[in-house]
Amino acid sequence: MSILNEISELLQKGKAKEVTELVQKAIDQGTAAKAILNEGLMIGMSIIGEKFKKNEVYVPEVLIAARAMNAGIAILKPLLGEGEMGAKGKVVLGTVKGDLHDIGKNLVKIMMEGKGLQVVDLGIDVSAEKFVTEAKNQNADVIACSALLTTTMTEMENIVKAATEAGIRGKVKIMVGGAPVTDSYCKSIGADMYAPDAASAADAAIAALA
Repeated sequence: MSILNEISELLQKGKAKEVTELVQKAIDQGTAAKAILNEGLMIGMSIIGEKFKKNEVYVPEVLIAARAMNAGIAILKPLLGEGEMGAKGKVVLGTVKGDLHDIGKNLVKIMMEGKGLQVVDLGIDVSAEKFVTEAKNQNADVIACSALLTTTMTEMENIVKAATEAGIRGKVKIMVGGAPVTDSYCKSIGADMYAPDAASAADAAIAALA
């Protein structure tokens, strides 16, 4: 098995210590940092994302795989130029105003970073104004907003309106998700994308940037 495959396998098992050792070994052997990132760490995280979608792994496995990926990336960072860290696009992410849930949002962040997106996490209880201001300041490609309560999901419509009023609607795609949210609700408020789970959210963001 090649060392990159081995890194991918160990990452999927959440073996952070072994991943860091193998990443260092690959560097010492002269493997390009970008190849280690894309063909080792990213592939491993993509596989975890697909398994998560199919309910073959669950939240704890995703979290420990992400920890292993971040441990590997920490070693690669000094060797990768900012451009090479490869951000394929930038996402401003948060849970909407009035909603304090963050497990789903955190999973979305992990999956998006695993796909090579740069994620600006605004946290929980984020107002429509803050989503839009940050999207403008960060020059973001996507606003991804999550809600777990039927009472707070109405805030998503305010985000769409605020983005329109701020004149960034043509540039920024708006993604919605969370337990009570549906594709038809997404369409009814004029958002661009609905994602039923974290792995799909990452795939949808990548597809939107293509």
